Amino acid sequence: MKQIKKFSYVLVMLVIVALTVGCGNKNIEGSLEDIMTKVYADIPENERPMMLMNTEVNDENIEYYLGTKDIEYEEALASESGIGSIAHSVVLVRTKENADVAEIKEKIKENVNPRKWICVGVEEDDVIVENKGDLIILIMVENENNREKIDNNFKSLK
Repeated sequence: MKQIKKFSYVLVMLVIVALTVGCGNKNIEGSLEDIMTKVYADIPENERPMMLMNTEVNDENIEYYLGTKDIEYEEALASESGIGSIAHSVVLVRTKENADVAEIKEKIKENVNPRKWICVGVEEDDVIVENKGDLIILIMVENENNREKIDNNFKSLK
């Protein structure tokens, strides 16, 4: 009887681990523009930075947004204020197929400049780099409330 209980316990734990890992590895479908809209979903327009706009990240500007060119990515989109003295940057990066997402996240975290704006910045501890499957988000947002909302919205994407 003890053997059956142990086996059942191990089986339940394996199912839980498989479900948890499987859900975290699911790729998020849709355009980066649509996904960016979803991460801002519950932040009212008047609480967002002024002149918030999206910019395609490419080989010429990737170091400004992510701190490194040394990553394998399919596409990327940055959302920043058009006014340079507001510490607000949200970047979505869709990695190439079979890319090492954990390694890419680490490179971004190590190399990104949280003080890239004129006279303002975020603390290094407030830089968030997360992923859902092949999609990585970099959040460098001075406003703590907005930073948490963006992070939670990203985590709840399906």
